[in-house]
Amino acid sequence: MADTTQQVDAKAERRVARLAQQISAFSKEHGGAEGQLAYIGERGTRIVLVGEDGGWGDLVAPSYEIAEKAVEKAGITVHENFDGEFAAKVKTGTYEWSRMAGIQVGGPSNG
Repeated sequence: MADTTQQVDAKAERRVARLAQQISAFSKEHGGAEGQLAYIGERGTRIVLVGEDGGWGDLVAPSYEIAEKAVEKAGITVHENFDGEFAAKVKTGTYEWSRMAGIQVGGPSNG
């Protein structure tokens, strides 16, 4: 009988490595990066990244454990909350402002 535990562990480690590589690439492109992990239910955990230049992005890991390992492997600072000085680093552009305004004034919705 095949050892499925090893298969699951190997798959998780590959996912950690792939996420860590993506986080490191983002960090390199943006002059460094910091992050925050947010559990999003069955979908997994969102890894929010904010670059030193104000650029931002996110990735989704299948579990909180995988997200934790990925940010640790990438070597970035992780914040408990997305607020204060960390949140103030985010620079938004025209797209984000128009999208937020559209939602607030009855623009496109998901419902």
